[in-house]
Amino acid sequence: RWTATFDVTENGWHEYQVVAWVDRFLTWRRDLKLKAGAGQDVSVELLEGSLLIRDAANRVAERESRWLLQRADALTESTPQADRIAAALGDELAAAMANSTDRSRATESPVRRVWVDRVRARFGAWYEMFPRSAGPDPTRSATFREAAAQLPRIADMGFDVLYLPPIHPIGTSFRKGRNNALRAAPDDPGSPWAIGSPAGGHTAVDPGLGTLDDFEAFRCEAERNDLEIALDLAWQCSPDHPWVQEHPEWFRHRPDGTIKYAENPPKKYQDIYPLDFECEEWPALWQALRDVTLFWVERGVRIFRVDNPHTKTFGFWEWMIDEVHARHPDVLFLSEAFTRPALMRYLAKAGFTQSYTYFTWRNTKAELTEYFTELTTSEVREYLRPNL
Repeated sequence: RWTATFDVTENGWHEYQVVAWVDRFLTWRRDLKLKAGAGQDVSVELLEGSLLIRDAANRVAERESRWLLQRADALTESTPQADRIAAALGDELAAAMANSTDRSRATESPVRRVWVDRVRARFGAWYEMFPRSAGPDPTRSATFREAAAQLPRIADMGFDVLYLPPIHPIGTSFRKGRNNALRAAPDDPGSPWAIGSPAGGHTAVDPGLGTLDDFEAFRCEAERNDLEIALDLAWQCSPDHPWVQEHPEWFRHRPDGTIKYAENPPKKYQDIYPLDFECEEWPALWQALRDVTLFWVERGVRIFRVDNPHTKTFGFWEWMIDEVHARHPDVLFLSEAFTRPALMRYLAKAGFTQSYTYFTWRNTKAELTEYFTELTTSEVREYLRPNL
């Protein structure tokens, strides 16, 4: 078996192909060396080599061709056989012949592709922060500027990535209270995954945290501490999201005309409306979600933790990740999908850089051994990067 490697220096798709052929000159050179070393008469072998060199001269430019023809003549001249053998085995001739090999009968593999990520895709220690809870006053939401005071402490612990759950305005309709209570107290902030209010949707910042400028200042301060910000991509809306009024066609409606809210029986999430990825206006919806992602990429975010991707149309992820990578190949996507192994593997192949895993459900030594053996020695290791 033959193996080869190649180095890559840029992110993105790379293509490679395996081409195999018989190098008749190298084979002849090897045999000549063996026979000459055994003291055999190799006059016929030198004639064969001369023909191989003349054939190669027809495949190169005129200057190289003249040089090769001179070497071919040297193998058939009436000079001592030892001198002709030395000329045949010379490194300069071998190098010239290597540049003019006959590949007319080569066997070619299909062209294959490999996606190359930056180093952060391979490893990163993540720290999750709710910025509204990282301030000096527990009776109100902290601002981004107040939460920034925690960044040096997080960096000192050795973390690489600072993951922020949704930072967008939170809806008030059906807002949940503490411990998922159906009625929220006046001061309850609600779930940040209930995205959208009159203050804006997925491209806005919750007023309690500050402004977009405050977010960018927070991101810059994180980078100054060698922390990279990861944002949550949660494709869902609160009943107060601007899209509910502007694009009702993007949601699934029930027979009574109401929009279907999220459920995971027995749990009900009345404060969250899932988007309908298969609605008649799906191209406009898909483009809007891509544009939201690019909005944050343009503000310096290069890592996204994607909420429940397995509950969305798989074709969407293939399309959207490819669209983002075409512009910014350094963007990483983490799949938060606790689903069947086949689906988790599919999401990894669809373009997700990292993936949540079942690690937290493996408790015994046997279970852990079996799972890590699968993750590190089976075919899965080629495309699924587990975030443990």
